[in-house]
Amino acid sequence: MDFIQHLRPDGLVTSPAFSHVAVVPPGATTIYVGGQNSVDADGALVGADDVAAQSVRALENAGVALAAAGATFADVVQWTVLFVDGVDLAAAYGAIAPLLASDEPPLVLGARVAGLGVPGALIEVSAIAAVLR
Repeated sequence: MDFIQHLRPDGLVTSPAFSHVAVVPPGATTIYVGGQNSVDADGALVGADDVAAQSVRALENAGVALAAAGATFADVVQWTVLFVDGVDLAAAYGAIAPLLASDEPPLVLGARVAGLGVPGALIEVSAIAAVLR
């Protein structure tokens, strides 16, 4: 993902967890990964009421989707992370932070929501990635 330019402009907060702007050059292929929950291949919820376990499984599912398109976590330009209101955000982020660690972190949009489409799901992640073909 060396071809993507990550910017952390002066005047905006500096964080090791995210960048503010990403510039993808012409010629890159954009990959969109739809919302991934903590479900197995049969659609059964994994992790019960454990937001850390659900976070890891949702991210693993996103990794499977990215791989199907020839991409990896390193190719992600932006993550969108939805949490059900009231979950322990520190536990969720703590569980997935090692999987996402990078010197050039992607953009991140996080939001608390009243509920998700999968009954019992506590987190949903989606991604936009870019690769050079």
